[in-house]
Amino acid sequence: MTDPIFFRTRGPLALAAIAELTGANVPAGSAGTLVSGAKPLDIAGPEDISFYESADYAEQLAISDAGACFVTEKFAEAVPAHIVRLITAKPYVAFVKTARALFADDLRPLSIVGTRGVDPEASVHEDARLEDGVIVDPGAVIGPDAEIGAGTIICANVVVGPDVRIGRDCSIGPGASVTHALIGDRVIIHAGVRIGQDGFGYIPGKGHLKVPQLGRVIVQDDVEIGAGTTVDRGGGRDTTIGEGTKIDNLVQVAHNVSIGRHCIIAGHVGISGSVTLGDGVMLGGKVGIADHRTIGDRAQLIALSGVMHDVPAGERWGGAPAKPLREFFREQVALQRLAGKGGKKGNDTTPE
Repeated sequence: MTDPIFFRTRGPLALAAIAELTGANVPAGSAGTLVSGAKPLDIAGPEDISFYESADYAEQLAISDAGACFVTEKFAEAVPAHIVRLITAKPYVAFVKTARALFADDLRPLSIVGTRGVDPEASVHEDARLEDGVIVDPGAVIGPDAEIGAGTIICANVVVGPDVRIGRDCSIGPGASVTHALIGDRVIIHAGVRIGQDGFGYIPGKGHLKVPQLGRVIVQDDVEIGAGTTVDRGGGRDTTIGEGTKIDNLVQVAHNVSIGRHCIIAGHVGISGSVTLGDGVMLGGKVGIADHRTIGDRAQLIALSGVMHDVPAGERWGGAPAKPLREFFREQVALQRLAGKGGKKGNDTTPE
C-alpha cells in the first residue's frame, strides 16, 4: 500500500486538473472532486484514484471504494455509481501520469536527511566545482576538479571521483560510486551503483597480465540505472549508455560496451565486453551476451537468453544459445515430443 509515512502526496488534486493533465473526460459536476492518492482498485479508498481496463478485474471494481477511476468507454457502465468515471482510451497511462503528479518526490532518490546545500559532514575537495542548488548529504566524498550541475542530489556516502562531470537535476543514490565518468542531465543512479571501475581485462598466463583500462564511462541524458548495477569503464575506448535508456537492478555492463538510446534492460543481465546494443533494444531478465556481439535496433531478447551471435535489427530471439523466437519455440515443441509428451510410448527407452 502507499504508506503516507514513506510516500507523501503533493495532493489533493481536483479532477479538473487531472483531466487537463491526462486528457480524460470528467462528468459534469465532478470537476471539483479532490483526490490525494493513487491505488489499485482493491485497496483504493474514497480519496484515491484508480483505473480499470480489463474485465479480469470486474470483481475488484464491483467492491472498490475508490473515489475516482480511469476507464475506457467500453467499460464505463461497469463502474459503480459511487465512483467518478474518467473516460480515456488508455486508463493505465492516465493513472501513471496522475500518480507521478501526486508523488513527484518519489521518482528519484532524495536527500536522506533533508539536506539543503552541502552538509558539514560531507567531504568536498576545495577544487571541486558545484553549481548553486546542489545537495550533498553527510558522508559523501567529492574529489578534486569534479563538476556537478545545479539541482543534482548527492546522497549519503556517495563517492564522486576526481574530474568526474555530473550534469543538472541528477540523483546519485546512497552508497553509489562514480569515477572516470561523464554523466548527463536528469540521470538517476540508484543506491549502490558502481560506475567507472576497472573493466575485466587480463592476458592469460602465469600471473595473468592485467591490461590497463584507460577509457571512460559516458552516460547521456535521462538515463536511469538500478540499484547494485555495475558499469565498467572502457579499456581502449569508452563505455557508453545512450539517452533515455533504463537499466534495472544488478546488471553488469562490461568495458567498451555501447548501449543505444531508449533501451530497456531487465535485472541480472550480463553484457560482455565490446558488445553493441542499437537503439530501442529490450533485454529480458538474466540475458547473457557474449563479447563483441552486436544487437540491432529494436531487437528483443527474452529472459534467460544466451546470445552467442549477432542479432539483426527488429528480431526477437530466445534460448541458449539464442536463436530466432519461432525457431526456438519449434525446438521446444520437438523436445517435448522426444520426451514423450504427446509422442508414442514405444519411443521411451528410459531403463526401468
